[in-house]
Amino acid sequence: MTMFRPAPAALSSAKAHLENIKFSHSIFALPFAAAGAALAVRDLGAGRPAPDARAFIIIVICVVAARTCAMATNRVADAAFDARNPRTAARAIPAGQLSKNAVLTLGIVAALVFVAGAFALSPLCGSLAPGVLAVLAGYSWTKRFTPWSHVFLGVALGLAPGGAWLAIRGDFSGNIMIPILVGIGVVFWVAGFDMIYACQDAEFDRKSGLHSVPARFGISRALRISSAFHAGAAALFIATGIAARLGWIYFATVAAIAGLLIIEHRIVKPDDLSRVDAAFFTINGWVSVGFLMGLLADVAVAAPPLL
Repeated sequence: MTMFRPAPAALSSAKAHLENIKFSHSIFALPFAAAGAALAVRDLGAGRPAPDARAFIIIVICVVAARTCAMATNRVADAAFDARNPRTAARAIPAGQLSKNAVLTLGIVAALVFVAGAFALSPLCGSLAPGVLAVLAGYSWTKRFTPWSHVFLGVALGLAPGGAWLAIRGDFSGNIMIPILVGIGVVFWVAGFDMIYACQDAEFDRKSGLHSVPARFGISRALRISSAFHAGAAALFIATGIAARLGWIYFATVAAIAGLLIIEHRIVKPDDLSRVDAAFFTINGWVSVGFLMGLLADVAVAAPPLL
């Protein structure tokens, strides 16, 4: 009996789509969404039942769908610029691997999945979903008019912990400062590493009329601004631990994260951007995953119980 096998063209197209939206970069948002859910469960207090696995599965689907919509929108919006930039000319749309319509269709489908998933979580989440999508898709145009587009990207990812919190609790009850603090911490963290990444395109952005911190202030000053943002992120993660009454494992994890961010700024220099990819993906991947692992370990072992 012949087994069904996907056509090579379909597999190639799927691979191109996954690479185009940088699916592997979901590692930046997913752990913080899971952290928001874990913090919400903890905030429910002793004697309250934890949400079932269904809620966590839907949260994961929503995060992946929202990010897919955002990245697809970004690729379509930036296609003309990507084609002129030597660093990005090999991306799927300018290279002719995918059409704008195909990528846009993927984005629309992902948006519909996100909205459906949000309504499956709660009416409140569903009603907020269109606004979240507006932020995620709107980021792609901010570099046309402000050098602080990095902060808009940070907001897009920083919504994840709060969204997961609302998905678990169903409303704005509980210690709402917890998801606010961790969310703003994510904003500072993401904006900081996106400034580093944007250093690669500083000259191109200036010539193309696009805006970024490196294009506006120069690479040296951009790296200093990025350092300040990352210091702010560490401070906000500490404040999160205090607000959530977490224990020593969590605070040790935040200290380790601060160390990773220091390393990130050590390996990227104004006159040597050759290690930007290592700083951008490898180190920040460890930051996000490490934050979640440290939080979960702390809640299981070290954090004092909430009465």
